[in-house]
Amino acid sequence: MTDTTSLDSADIAFLLDDIRGSAARLSVPLDALTDLKAGEPSTLPGWSRGHVITHLARSADAYRWLLALARTGTEPGPRADAAALERALREGAERNAAHLVADLRSSLDRMLDEATAMPTERWPTLVTALAGWRHPAWYTLHRARRELETHHVDLNLGYTTTDWPASYVTWALDDTIATLTARDFPIARIEATDLDRSWTLAPIGPAATGPGHALLAWLSGRGPATHLVSEPRLPTPPTWPLPPTPGWT
Repeated sequence: MTDTTSLDSADIAFLLDDIRGSAARLSVPLDALTDLKAGEPSTLPGWSRGHVITHLARSADAYRWLLALARTGTEPGPRADAAALERALREGAERNAAHLVADLRSSLDRMLDEATAMPTERWPTLVTALAGWRHPAWYTLHRARRELETHHVDLNLGYTTTDWPASYVTWALDDTIATLTARDFPIARIEATDLDRSWTLAPIGPAATGPGHALLAWLSGRGPATHLVSEPRLPTPPTWPLPPTPGWT
């Protein structure tokens, strides 16, 4: 992640296109989703595919709320708290496949409409994540893309970490490693062999080398460290995603 307080209109347009691309790839398996498949387990413990799809829809609603706040300067109605989101997840996961998919697509469309309506000068406006940390409104778009790419894998419908776009992997590694460095994560170096990128985190400690998607899978809890070359044994990454670093106040 770069230390900046703003993105220009071209950057925003690219990010919106990336989100639309992520949503379009997700639509392919969802077009064939049956009620039986919706109720089957995802790769997330205790969550069915219905849970994952409902979570994606409510996350899109949360991002739309933040974008509307940034655009207008006024809260667009009550904000769902953690308890309300948990209840919505539990109840929503039991719906049939058609309702699940329609809900997600509608929520994504509304979020993208809100983003499209944002005046350029409002994108640097600081908003507060439900967890309490603050970020510019434009970072909401990165969060939305990360949700789509990560949970597409979690659905276990044929999309794997090898399918992640290189541009997404590069951004997510930059963002994650910056945070790990600030938190003194005990690793010295990470190298993405296919991206021709490397990151130095500390003067001493183990190193991890491998394809970018495998590194991100390990750091995000979506893959084992056994797919990486390391010496000595790698530490266990913290729960992901982490608040961005450097942060905004």
